[in-house]
Amino acid sequence: MFDLWKEALNEEDRDRLLEKAAEEISKRKLETPAILFLEMHKPLAYVGSHAALAFSPFLVPFMGFDAVNDYSRLLSDRQNIERLIQMLEKSAKGSSTEEAQCNPS
Repeated sequence: MFDLWKEALNEEDRDRLLEKAAEEISKRKLETPAILFLEMHKPLAYVGSHAALAFSPFLVPFMGFDAVNDYSRLLSDRQNIERLIQMLEKSAKGSSTEEAQCNPS
């Protein structure tokens, strides 16, 4: 049987997961909705991580066991949510300045 949450998420894995999530959100240009969603649900991050475990039988076929385990551990800490929000804000500022340089008014 698989061991969920067997060990804590180390800093390297945490940063890798946060960068991957921020990259996927930025690639789809969903920074603003993601920031609003994360800010609204930050107090429920721990509950969300446990919900991911509860729904893991349905999520694992689509995401894979390791992804469900890693992201549920990532969501269990509010500081990780805040780090992701900061990364998305930085990405949104960077893309807005690039657009302003390409399209001067």
